[in-house]
Amino acid sequence: MEELLRQTQARLERNAFAQYNRMELESVRPDGAVFRLEIRPESRNPFGMVHGGALYTLADNAAGVAAHTDGRAYVTQTSSLHFLRNQAAGTVRAEGRVRHRGKSTCLAEVDITGEDGVLLATGEFTFFCVDPAVMERRAAGPRSAAENA
Repeated sequence: MEELLRQTQARLERNAFAQYNRMELESVRPDGAVFRLEIRPESRNPFGMVHGGALYTLADNAAGVAAHTDGRAYVTQTSSLHFLRNQAAGTVRAEGRVRHRGKSTCLAEVDITGEDGVLLATGEFTFFCVDPAVMERRAAGPRSAAENA
């Protein structure tokens, strides 16, 4: 379990978007992860409630880390998130759980809860398994015509 936590933290150090949005890993286990977000002024929508995009990002991170616990690399392929309630202050948590693993995809479910455990959102994410070396080359910049072949 300690090795899983170390590997997860190392991968999250490269996730600048989650860091920028101040999303924190609370726990990780095989096929599961929990993230939390302390609601701040910059995570609120114009109505003063936590922004739906912040909730979605929290859910994507929790479900994605749950998928990654098998040691493979994934990117989000599809998702659906159902917003049920909202809150303006405090902490929200997203718990991601793997429901199914295939050869090239992983299906995870996620629940986002607020204060007192009230369900704020629920959804599913499908992740596509990728080759990390290929993804790093793509992120490095434009490719030549020969590389595209």
